[in-house]
Amino acid sequence: MTGVLYGVGLGPGDPELVTVKAARLIGGAEVIAYHSARHGRSIARSVAAPYLREGQLEERLVYPVTTETTEHPGGYEGAIAEFYEVSAKRLAGHLDAGRTVVVLCEGDPFFYGSYMYMHERLADRYEAHVVPGVTSVSAAAAVLGRPLVQRDEVLTVLPGTLPAPELARRLADTDAAAILKLGRTFGAVGEALEESGRMPEASYVERATWGAQRVADFAEVEPGTVPYFSLAVVPSPAYAARKSGHGEPASPGEEPATGGEVVVVGLGPAGERWLTPEAAAELAAAEHLVGYGPYLAKVPQRAGQTRHASGNRVEADRAREALGLARDGARVAVVSSGDPGVFAMASAVLEQAEDAEWAGVPVRVVPGVTAAQAAASRVGAPLGHDYCVLSLSDRLKPWEVIERRLDAAGAADLVLAIYNPASRSRTAQLADAKEVLLRHREPHTPVVIARNVGGAGESITVTTLDGLDPSEVDMRCLLIVGSSRTRSAGGTVWTPRSY
Repeated sequence: MTGVLYGVGLGPGDPELVTVKAARLIGGAEVIAYHSARHGRSIARSVAAPYLREGQLEERLVYPVTTETTEHPGGYEGAIAEFYEVSAKRLAGHLDAGRTVVVLCEGDPFFYGSYMYMHERLADRYEAHVVPGVTSVSAAAAVLGRPLVQRDEVLTVLPGTLPAPELARRLADTDAAAILKLGRTFGAVGEALEESGRMPEASYVERATWGAQRVADFAEVEPGTVPYFSLAVVPSPAYAARKSGHGEPASPGEEPATGGEVVVVGLGPAGERWLTPEAAAELAAAEHLVGYGPYLAKVPQRAGQTRHASGNRVEADRAREALGLARDGARVAVVSSGDPGVFAMASAVLEQAEDAEWAGVPVRVVPGVTAAQAAASRVGAPLGHDYCVLSLSDRLKPWEVIERRLDAAGAADLVLAIYNPASRSRTAQLADAKEVLLRHREPHTPVVIARNVGGAGESITVTTLDGLDPSEVDMRCLLIVGSSRTRSAGGTVWTPRSY
């Protein structure tokens, strides 16, 4: 009969925050295992000390390397991997002897916890259980007396070991954040907080719930005083707004603060490469960027600029957020891929701006290269004569309207640039559209399938209307369907200007 393995979370450091279950298992275990550096001291053991009993076997798992260099042939990763293998074998010896083994872990075992490396090596051979613990993030919020998130806010947990530009991007794209593993990364984390515009909100918490805990504004902390067991917290912005008296909405018709405006900016389909100088200037001047997350990721980060990322189906909410920021006096850029006036955010913002709540908030639109223009350029000039731009998405209009417009465009012998041709939930519409157009077009009519133009994995396929396979088309594609005059030869497609 083999023994049972337990990964036991001890919480953030206060022995009184150890759960009742964790205390019971620690007291009843035959073997107590814990990690330590080479100096031999173990924070985990010190937290668990009140619950240990006489006669228990202790397995001290001493890291061969922490921050120093190593002569191991596999480098740091090789040395640590070998250490975990040897440690797992030591614990397996106790389990094979039928002993109950508790591995102590600060915080929660599966939240950046050291126990997880034992679990992945032993759980497939022995009965294994994990006892969760209070995380350092929860403890930090508690000692700050500030909620992390509320309502629909998003919390992002980040390791400070990420490169500063990546940290800045993620900080700008979230409502609230916790950044762990400071110590040597403190300087880079500070750069990221400054770059993302989140430094004024950031707090520093060291050894939360310990007797020696420290709490301060992040900007006031000296880098040389920062230990590994510390973190940065950017808490709930809604709570902060209410506490500062800026969280209540203005009355309808209230005059906006001086200088506030919304500029809806087209990024083009390839980000910086096809960004116009006017659009680049507006993005650089904005205090807040609002948009769909993947589009915001295309915009270079600027110090002091705050980002507000959201999903792809909340255009109205996004527009209201931008208008609210502008009403409070901020310069706001709402970003769209391609041109903001083509199936994008310009219409959504202007529609919301009609409401009396946003009276006096100015809205401008800055154009961008459209996806249709970009796709056409890759094959020549299929849009060289009259053409129609049409979306096959029936999320905002019924399919009957789309079909009627397809039929009219086909009868008028217009080239079609078709946006949103298919998605995971819309697989039949393109096949139906093909049948409608074949009423008016010859089967050999050129068709261009342009996928992710200007981005990674770009592909361009030239086929015919009869040969168009709807299963090869997805939401990342734009289609161009030629008119009776459109020509195709050797991958080049053009529509003559003379008729």
